[in-house]
Amino acid sequence: MASGLATHALRLGRQNLPAAASTTYLQKRHAGSELAACKRGRGGRSSFSGVVATVFGASGFMGRHIVNRLGRIGSQVIIPYRGDTFRLERLRLCGDLGQILFTPMDSIYHEDQMRKAMMHSNVVINLIGKEYESDSYDFHDLYVDAPANIARIAKEMGVERFIHFSHLNADPNPPELIYFGTDLPRGNSSLKKKWEGDQLVREIFPEAIIFRPADIYGIKDWYFFKYIYHRRYSKIRHAIPIWREGMDTVKQPVWSSDVAAGVLNAVFDTDAPGNTYYCVGPERYCLNNMVDHITKICAREFRYITDIDVSYIRKLIRQRKNRIVNIDTLQREALSDLIVQRHLAKTLEDLGVQPRSLQDMAPIVTNPYMAFKSMDDEYIKTKYTIPKLISVDD
Repeated sequence: MASGLATHALRLGRQNLPAAASTTYLQKRHAGSELAACKRGRGGRSSFSGVVATVFGASGFMGRHIVNRLGRIGSQVIIPYRGDTFRLERLRLCGDLGQILFTPMDSIYHEDQMRKAMMHSNVVINLIGKEYESDSYDFHDLYVDAPANIARIAKEMGVERFIHFSHLNADPNPPELIYFGTDLPRGNSSLKKKWEGDQLVREIFPEAIIFRPADIYGIKDWYFFKYIYHRRYSKIRHAIPIWREGMDTVKQPVWSSDVAAGVLNAVFDTDAPGNTYYCVGPERYCLNNMVDHITKICAREFRYITDIDVSYIRKLIRQRKNRIVNIDTLQREALSDLIVQRHLAKTLEDLGVQPRSLQDMAPIVTNPYMAFKSMDDEYIKTKYTIPKLISVDD
């Protein structure tokens, strides 16, 4: 009918066009603009969930999981980025056509660009972080100034839900277990800065939802990769250096999809604002046993797990900007995960998520890194004996 009306208008000319035609067109236009602001559809990616989320740090490991969760229910996601969008283009596939949008943000101190990114959002998620300090930003910039700026601007813009990511072991005075003298850096400053950032976020935005996850593992993660990475091995003895061979360290890693599911549920949970959620896996493992299990699944040839010596620390100092292993990551690796009292603290279970076990998910994560993939499973089993994961609670 619309095409016929347009053809008829061309034949009659503009002056002879009936007034009813223009009136009908304007009514349809206004009706469409009102519907665009309402939640609609059955909940799929082609629907609209009513959520317009700005995700800072979406280019990282957890960013793609959370953006995917938001996009599959029909949310519109705005992603601030710095530099080029090359690493972010894959995120367009997480949502329907036109639902994943990018906006430039030159710096974490550029407040005008932050306001533009949060102008139409009712949910803001902060995932900004790095494993190492760079020439542009140190840990204070990433974990103190950036969250404080985002929280303050989100409060000014009237954002309904602000979700901030921290760490399970964030502490005002984290223990420094690795120490080889005054001439070597101590490290472990990221946990202290994350604690300071948490306090500022809670002060500026009291209704903020803070997630404190343990080490997160998943497909193409950094957590498992740093034990499989060949430069982590000692070239002389072909061993993996870990503080006290990992025998005095207990870890409780959590599956990445479980954390992303918890974030999505927190967006809609009416009881979530103002709470801090501790995200941990269902079981606690000795680090030595866990690393041995992971490397044997991948059929990596190393002799044994050894202690960290001074020569290895000095090697890391020369590689200050090593993304995989540095002084700070070694300090965090040596620190045992905080024991979460589930009856006292909020966990993923309070968000309706049942965490999955590392025993079940490890083969999925390590599959891309497996050696001898052309061989059958029987050959690998005869060459390597995969140790069983043993929970320290058993």
